[in-house]
Amino acid sequence: MDSSTVAGQSAGQGSGTLADQAYRAISDRLVTLQIRPGEPINDERIAAELGFGRTPVREALKRLERESLIVAYPRRGTFATEVQIADLGHISEVRRQLEPLAAGLAARRAGETDRAVLDRLLAELADASGAGADLIRLDMTLHRAIYAATRNPYLEDTLIRYDNLATRIWCLFLDRLPGLAGHVHEHGPLLRAIMDGDAEKAAALAEGHVEGFEAAIRGVI
Repeated sequence: MDSSTVAGQSAGQGSGTLADQAYRAISDRLVTLQIRPGEPINDERIAAELGFGRTPVREALKRLERESLIVAYPRRGTFATEVQIADLGHISEVRRQLEPLAAGLAARRAGETDRAVLDRLLAELADASGAGADLIRLDMTLHRAIYAATRNPYLEDTLIRYDNLATRIWCLFLDRLPGLAGHVHEHGPLLRAIMDGDAEKAAALAEGHVEGFEAAIRGVI
């Protein structure tokens, strides 16, 4: 099972509707900068590439616009949003509050299915030896599994949005950021704290993870 499959299942969405599937596929391309900032978005071309009809793709694009990953201009078209480094502080301000909350709630609320997903991801993390996009997708999958374990769909949706925006910034500076593997492997102790039900430790580790991310980015800008 690959990381993208785990991400969808861990969020409790399964395969979802065609619009859900299109959303995840396009979101992945936007977040990992396979669709570059400022690049035009052609719904017909994307539908053909992904094998979806234009209707689910258009529904997905509306959702992505609400999440600030794309922007539509009248008579000009639709484009991937630019990555605004000035937004780093605002994004981190939100994540410093909500990531520890999510980790603590996950430690208290994770059920048997959640723990099975986290255990599987912990094993995958231990074996992870890839780089670049593979590690980024694993990082995203780990975050989404934690968000799903909060059993709060509103918190989950909010954090996915902000994690997407943070990951875009990360990808923009990927070739200048050292220690990508170390950053991703920080999730090991966090996952274990959640599985042990240690909410206080999980929250502290999540807060440190967010602060480390912001410091790493600021170190290269």
